[in-house]
Amino acid sequence: MSGLTPGALRAAAWRTLDRSKTVQAALDRLGFVQADPIRSPARAQDLTLMARVPGYRAGDLERLYPALDAEEDLLPNYGFVSRRVQALLHPREAGVTRTEQAHPELLAEVRALLAGREEVHPREVAALLGRGRVVNAWGGQSSASTRALDDLHYRGEVRVTRRVSGVRLYGPAPHLAALRAAPLPEEERLRGAVHLLAALYGPLPEASLGYLVGLSRLGFPHLRGELRAAFRRAVRDELAGAVVDGLRYVWPAGEAPAASPAPRGVRIVGPFDPLAWDRRRFAHLHGWAYKFEAYTPAPARRFGSYALPVFQAGRAVGWANLKAAGGDLHAEFGFAPGVRQTAALTRGLEAELARYRAFLGLGEARRS
Repeated sequence: MSGLTPGALRAAAWRTLDRSKTVQAALDRLGFVQADPIRSPARAQDLTLMARVPGYRAGDLERLYPALDAEEDLLPNYGFVSRRVQALLHPREAGVTRTEQAHPELLAEVRALLAGREEVHPREVAALLGRGRVVNAWGGQSSASTRALDDLHYRGEVRVTRRVSGVRLYGPAPHLAALRAAPLPEEERLRGAVHLLAALYGPLPEASLGYLVGLSRLGFPHLRGELRAAFRRAVRDELAGAVVDGLRYVWPAGEAPAASPAPRGVRIVGPFDPLAWDRRRFAHLHGWAYKFEAYTPAPARRFGSYALPVFQAGRAVGWANLKAAGGDLHAEFGFAPGVRQTAALTRGLEAELARYRAFLGLGEARRS
């Protein structure tokens, strides 16, 4: 395809913000919603859904989860998927974990404890089985029995039944047992994962899709070589693509980036939102580099600990740091070089702050 411009790619990427009527419809359309435990001003999964579901409120996913066609799993990072997508990920063969190495008998004990129960809380398991503490996936400390639950979840032997104040509760996963007995064909699973990533994050640089596929090896620990082969086959034979400013982009066949309508309005999205996730695409299409700095020492931060990218008419123009304090929403904004703070931008930011206030159930919005 010739004549494709960065503006057309920005417009095509903007389509990820298309609205869905319900949380289930948004999850079905996206395929994957990344999770993160930091709440600033809300968890990543809530920020992503708030941008796409009118009237969404912080915590709605956690509240609705038991009644949704939704599972917690890994593709390419930890998050929420529909069972249709989860069927691509299992059966999952995993090696011996650190928890098993330190406590060889622990997984069998947790399995026995779960037998015949619909749900267990990690605190209950820890109280009954004990064990020491180990580093968890977020860098903090968890009991070994909690890590054993995580290991069984990763293997598909249990599922997350719901969350209580952010804590995952676990129970049986008969649908995954059925997949172990009759899995989808391997080629279908791997091809489906690659195409889902291309649709969710595309149009995106081919190298970025390769990076996402590389991350997804955690979801396919025993099929890493086969996953890379599926990526190469998709890029060569199945996905559409074009070179823009010397960078090769790919997207699902049948989509036409050049035909995307011009983006309108101002939007503030989370740092893990599909619109902002790929930093290579971000820098190319918007002309400046955005960084997620939650783990950067405070004196070295440019944007803030949890800066949310700000877009106007499809172009990233700055970032927002939003904080709930004293029942109000406090906002600080930064802007990319050359961005004019026009009346239209100011009105758009005020409208977004009003949406965030409703989303978080807060009072006034205060800018500093």
